[in-house]
Amino acid sequence: MSLLAGKTLFITGASRGIGKEIALRAARDGANIVIAAKTTTPDPRLPGTIYTAAAEVIAAGGKALPLAVDIRDEAAVQAAVAQAVEAFGGIDILVNNASAISITGTLDTPMKRYDLMMDINVRGTFACAQACIPHLKKAANPHILVLSPPLNLNPKWLGVHPAYTASKYSMSLIALGLADEFKHHGIAVNCLWPRTIIATSALKVAQAGLGEMGRKPEIMADAAYRILTKNASTLTGQCLLDEQVLRDAGVTDFSGYLMSPGVDPIIDLFVDEQ
Repeated sequence: MSLLAGKTLFITGASRGIGKEIALRAARDGANIVIAAKTTTPDPRLPGTIYTAAAEVIAAGGKALPLAVDIRDEAAVQAAVAQAVEAFGGIDILVNNASAISITGTLDTPMKRYDLMMDINVRGTFACAQACIPHLKKAANPHILVLSPPLNLNPKWLGVHPAYTASKYSMSLIALGLADEFKHHGIAVNCLWPRTIIATSALKVAQAGLGEMGRKPEIMADAAYRILTKNASTLTGQCLLDEQVLRDAGVTDFSGYLMSPGVDPIIDLFVDEQ
């Protein structure tokens, strides 16, 4: 059953990685995908542009609207949302996936990098939600999904890279706030985070070899699909882990998601061993 057929998803940072996999999973249902990302020309280190992602979405069975968007720019976000609504008639789902990262301590985090993380992760998440919510209010089963972690106040996560932690936790706080603010409008707002590291091209660039000890981005796409196809009134205001979402849906074998068969994946940031 194609649960997302005809639905319009506005996905930030969807030119590659987890964002693109979420787009492709929805495209297989026949969804409309707005690929809102900055990459318009190929980067030899990070393959994929909004146009190559659009071609993959179409090949998977969906419709695509590639838009070059810097989500730090309010006017650009508003314009992109307007183009999406003009193209597809509305917006049913917002996926706040775009994010900047710097796994550095305070003295090793330049203010320029601090500002980048706060502007993309926090401001971008808020700006995209603000622009999409008027249209989500009109949707039949509206969802916002923010790719951010559970609010784990274990001091080790607060102290090891304070700036990055603050930016990601702020994304989660915004999501939880929106969930309560707009629950009476029927808009579900949840966070999704990987229990183990995900082998994206960005991770491979940042730390060569580490990706082989992770899982494929498809696990996040499958978990996102489970969330986004639920009745919005039954699941909102939650910080969810991909593995638990799938376990709750009856999945017991995760070996197919491994980058290296037989290699236990590394637990991700902000997730304590259980």
